[in-house]
Amino acid sequence: MRVSLQALGCRLNEAELETWARQFQQLGHQVTPDEQDADLVVVNTCAVTQEAVRKSRKLLRRAQRANPRAKLVVSGCFATLETQALAAEGDIDLLVPNQDKDRLVAIAAAELDLPTMPVTALAADANPLFARGRQRAFVKVQDGCRYRCAFCIVTLARGEERSRPIAEVLAEIDRAAAEGVQEVVLAGVHLGGWGSDLGQGLDELVAGVLAGTDLPRLRLGSLEPWELPERLWDLFANPRLMPHLHLPLQSGADSVLRRMARRCHSGEFAALAAQARERVPGINLTTDLIVGFPGETDAEWQQTLDFVRQIGFGQIHIFPYSPRPGTKAATLPDQVPAAVKRARSQQLHDLARQLKGETLDRRLGAEVTLLVEGRHGADPAGDWFGYTPDYLPARLPAAATPDLTNRLLRVSLTGRHADGESLVATPLPAPAARPVTLRPAP
Repeated sequence: MRVSLQALGCRLNEAELETWARQFQQLGHQVTPDEQDADLVVVNTCAVTQEAVRKSRKLLRRAQRANPRAKLVVSGCFATLETQALAAEGDIDLLVPNQDKDRLVAIAAAELDLPTMPVTALAADANPLFARGRQRAFVKVQDGCRYRCAFCIVTLARGEERSRPIAEVLAEIDRAAAEGVQEVVLAGVHLGGWGSDLGQGLDELVAGVLAGTDLPRLRLGSLEPWELPERLWDLFANPRLMPHLHLPLQSGADSVLRRMARRCHSGEFAALAAQARERVPGINLTTDLIVGFPGETDAEWQQTLDFVRQIGFGQIHIFPYSPRPGTKAATLPDQVPAAVKRARSQQLHDLARQLKGETLDRRLGAEVTLLVEGRHGADPAGDWFGYTPDYLPARLPAAATPDLTNRLLRVSLTGRHADGESLVATPLPAPAARPVTLRPAP
């Protein structure tokens, strides 16, 4: 069977798709990026915001319209929180809640009576990630969260913390590397909590991956800005650990952070950012911010803008607050009007664009290794596109170059692209071969 896999939301959802893709291949099925060509469509949904719920519904409707003959399997946070409502809507062949999603492929094979073929019939180097048009692999190392931020529904959907043993993570990374993957991102709901149930810490996992694999590039997924082990900074001395951290701030006003039940206040975050930049020169810090949390005043919003300027993030993911039933924040008074949230979001977008431009400009003239992920956009003759080690987007003029997909390429960052959102990269000449002096035979 031909299987199409789609995901919304976090990197963890993407990591789960990659695992399912490999498992479907092991049963003899073919992974396809074209949902219209598929016999089976699997959708991993998201419910982190009301907008994510809307997009999840839209994705399901599109899958049903685009290929009504295909069987449809749905999992993820939206499917877990709204199982009965989705089941009542019909047109879904199988719902797999989060607590069973590690067995999704086996459940689908049994419940939908999927045909199988011997594993030996597969190509030895088949890579489900590349089959889906992706180059960077996400590896799920942890699930669940012990904390209860007032706005977060994911802790209800994902449950308690569960960590994968180091040996299991190494085996998955080795498989990905053997299939040609150059870069892996470690992903989890509360990645910094990896090992809380194993008596270990995140630094041990990262050190284990660096020592136990030959993977060229390793990244860390989103990390809550608390309880980061001191030894983690030392590990960035290894050039294979990429100098980028995504640290969700959510608000720059301490009064809002208290209402959010966050465990890190602005002074602690500023100290963490300073420590990161001192220990890892050139590190790129990016973040998440919620706009219009209940009760957010004009003064509190100004504190957020001032704090964001102070830190100077390289990228900001902006989320207008939306009430999620089942969370404490949904019951709070003084919900912020939609018009105010729109205006504040625009302010923050403008500031984020300015800060990203400043970050890009600071990198001009640098020589770095670019992981080329493919063409930019849909143009088959367009620029090549990839990310620098510090996770800045860069475009490489196509010219008459060969296929550079999944290549690690030394480049010079020579300018800002006309789009204002990326850098222009120029390939550097390959190092000259060292001359070899042959000694005459005795």
